[in-house]
Amino acid sequence: MTHPPTTSRSWADTAILDTLGGLRDRAVLWFTAKGFAVAIALLVSLFGKRRMSHDNGIAARGMVTILDNPQLPPHEFFRPGRTFPCRIRHATATFLDDAVRGIRSMSIKFSDHHLRSPFDIQMNTGAVSLFWSAASFLQFARMRKEKWGVEYHDYYRKYPSGLAGAEEAIRENPASFHDLRYYCKTPFRFVGDDNIKRYAKYRVRPFDNQPESGILHSPDATDIANQRVPRHDPRGRNYLKYEYEDRVKREGAKYTMQIQLLTAAADEDPEIFNNMKPWNEDLHPWHDLAVIEIDEALDWKESCRTTFSIRNMPKTLGFLPAKSIFDYNSLNYMRAQSGLAHRARFLNYALFGYPPRIPDNDNRNYSDWENPPSIINRTYPGVTK
Repeated sequence: MTHPPTTSRSWADTAILDTLGGLRDRAVLWFTAKGFAVAIALLVSLFGKRRMSHDNGIAARGMVTILDNPQLPPHEFFRPGRTFPCRIRHATATFLDDAVRGIRSMSIKFSDHHLRSPFDIQMNTGAVSLFWSAASFLQFARMRKEKWGVEYHDYYRKYPSGLAGAEEAIRENPASFHDLRYYCKTPFRFVGDDNIKRYAKYRVRPFDNQPESGILHSPDATDIANQRVPRHDPRGRNYLKYEYEDRVKREGAKYTMQIQLLTAAADEDPEIFNNMKPWNEDLHPWHDLAVIEIDEALDWKESCRTTFSIRNMPKTLGFLPAKSIFDYNSLNYMRAQSGLAHRARFLNYALFGYPPRIPDNDNRNYSDWENPPSIINRTYPGVTK
């Protein structure tokens, strides 16, 4: 007589299948992230001397001072009064033209070294993102069809959340890199002196909290993919970089770095890791964490060399583990694999030299360098050699 399987046997089978499925998902994530990093390292960085993104930028140096804020749980790294030399880099995403409608970024390195650092963080404009997992990012990359300032039409049609993220993050003709708000949208680990597990998000605003410029107040959803510089736009191809360099020479640049914390729980909602859903600020307010004071803009070569990695963090502040390419934390897992691309780009610099500065009078709405000999060695007003 055949007996049905016992309940305990069914549970055991289910547990084994779940374990095998979890291992498969992690293996897919590992191979996807490593494969993408290798492809970027070879095709973009080694042969093209390009960053993974945000080539169009300017770096600067100064100091970071950790504030004494009793509202924050004590943490050894963020000890009140502690100071660090720092580098920051502002950039415009994708296009080599400051006047495009685009996402702007700020990256911070708690070090005055071009690579090594105890803490790095990378941020973009907008409180939400355009993609929410490694899987959605790969769709974002695959569906990019850039032609003279227009891209992502197909992606925005297929993914309305991505369109909403673009409407939130894109800035049009901002007055300065300095007056924008920059967000690190995917949370990180935060384990303080009390050993309580928390999650942290970071943002930066100007120290004087001046109004933010360039926000799209009534965006046309059908035109978001069009990032072109309008014909006869008076703003030059490098206007944001020139303005920032002049600002730093004249008065410096000063920012407040803030942190938002959420305590971990056994029954936590996975959506707290979704970078498309900001945390409730009434329940999880932003707290002042540090002051960043910038007093010197770096030249083009140092701006090219200055590189950031979220692997540059203490273990108590690092990125969170991910279980699959659909896991919200898989975005930071992919970002953490960027070291190979950094090394490939530095090898290209060593072999072939640095890329030419972005010329003022080259084609607009273009996402790559054009290097006719007549412009490579020109001197451009406002750019330090």
